Amino acid sequence: MDWKIELIFVPVTDVDRAKAFYVDKVGFHDDYDVTVSDEVRFVQLTPPGSACSIAFGKGLTEMTPGTQNSIQVVVPDAAAERDRLRANGVAASEVDEQSWGRFVTFPDPDGNVWTLQEIVRQG
Repeated sequence: MDWKIELIFVPVTDVDRAKAFYVDKVGFHDDYDVTVSDEVRFVQLTPPGSACSIAFGKGLTEMTPGTQNSIQVVVPDAAAERDRLRANGVAASEVDEQSWGRFVTFPDPDGNVWTLQEIVRQG
């Protein structure tokens, strides 16, 4: 049996602002954007190289915007990604050096916080 995490919901207040942030500043691929009705809009975006996408929109989740603080993304070079994000106007943190990895965090416009992890191989 295979279990694959393929979609994570991110609660936002302004769908267009969130989409512009994730596509134009962070670099996610714009997969899908459909307005189903006046009450439902579904946007799906995918980080470059990822098999898992994010979704947000209108009428999709009861989560409070700004409370999704547990998404961690593995990247090859945390410092390079921090520099790229900062060049695009994203408030990315300094690199947090740990023995098991290097980490960078950044918030989206609603305060949902993302963590980028560069895995450090021992030995």
